[in-house]
Amino acid sequence: MLKLLKLEYYKNLNYKPFKVFTILYFVILIALLFIGLVDFDLFGGTINLKEQGIYNFPEIWNFTTWIVALLKIFLGLIIVFSISQEFTNRMFKQNTIDGLSRKEFIESKLLTITVFTSISTLIVFIIAMFLGHQYSKVTDPSKVYEEVYFIGNYFVKLFTFFSFLMFLSILLRKSMFVFLGFFAYWIVEKVLTGLEVYQKLRGVQGEQRKAVLENDFFMTSLLPLESMSNLIPNPLMRLNMLKIMGVKYEAHYPSESMIVCIIWSVIFILGSYWILRKRDW
Repeated sequence: MLKLLKLEYYKNLNYKPFKVFTILYFVILIALLFIGLVDFDLFGGTINLKEQGIYNFPEIWNFTTWIVALLKIFLGLIIVFSISQEFTNRMFKQNTIDGLSRKEFIESKLLTITVFTSISTLIVFIIAMFLGHQYSKVTDPSKVYEEVYFIGNYFVKLFTFFSFLMFLSILLRKSMFVFLGFFAYWIVEKVLTGLEVYQKLRGVQGEQRKAVLENDFFMTSLLPLESMSNLIPNPLMRLNMLKIMGVKYEAHYPSESMIVCIIWSVIFILGSYWILRKRDW
């Protein structure tokens, strides 16, 4: 393991985009976690997210992980560049000549993904805990850790997403094709999701529409990006302004999405290995 980590370190050490995007990502991630301390002018008024409860326990775990997860594509750039340069600069071929097996190549990339995901998750946990203890109006220990599972969901969401990008990078090899392929797939999945929602809600009125969305099973929820999204639901309904308006939020652990994401991770990893074995590089 240490040998593979050292190999990845030295290969990326002299790759300038890797270093630049890595530094930018973690700087932006940390800054984004403190977004609640900034006042925003909105529709002629001022809104402060801290006053809206984003740092209150247990909601803080949902808010912080959802906000920073928006940056995952930014960290995804690092993963894609790291893998694509292996084929663009013929490093993969040279490494195999030097004795690096295809299995070790996959393991080295998974180690890189795991390291980035772990560091990102740890930063979010530490800063969220700090902000919560500083600004939360709720300090009951039972509430502090009530929804800490969102941290684990954040880790799985990032790991699955990066495994997907690894699969696309090995399949398409060039970073530009990877991003175009990802964007095309994202559009297709959104269209399929929209069509299924439309089909389910057609002819349904009033409160029944809400019941359908909450209780019906949607096949598109099994798709990769949709299952990742469902791991951390949109927390905006938990803002204080919406609570005052009577909007209710019911927290449910997304067990189904967790299982689906783990399955997709395995598929992407095995698929990446299969492509490496079958192609004549």
